[in-house]
Amino acid sequence: TGHKGRYGHEFFRFEIDKYGTLKYANNSNYRRDSIIQKTLRLSPTLINEIRRIIEDSEIMHEDSSKWPRRDENGRLQLEIEMNGRSITIETAKISSLADTISTEDPEGLRVLYYLIQDFKCLILSIISLHFKIKPIA
Repeated sequence: TGHKGRYGHEFFRFEIDKYGTLKYANNSNYRRDSIIQKTLRLSPTLINEIRRIIEDSEIMHEDSSKWPRRDENGRLQLEIEMNGRSITIETAKISSLADTISTEDPEGLRVLYYLIQDFKCLILSIISLHFKIKPIA
């Protein structure tokens, strides 16, 4: 997910390959920060949990043809290859659940919104736990 704003091109991206390698990137030019990139290996248990989250969301059955197209506010892009199926979704950036209400397919966008929020929370938690500088006392 990302946009181009007054701080330049800002985005949050992660990729999990079939071997369980997580590649994370967060680019924010706020206060002249540089891009943060991390790579780590996920356990088979965690990969199975991510698959379960995707399956439970039923995002693979959604039709994105009525979803808003990307615009000057940014875009949200999701690509999933799983169980021999592949989907690619690109829509306008969804900043909050309220952004889904006045669209042609609010229920489908709600599914996408909650899935992305689940992924963000999970991935940021994994990154935070894995790269903790000080041990928790």
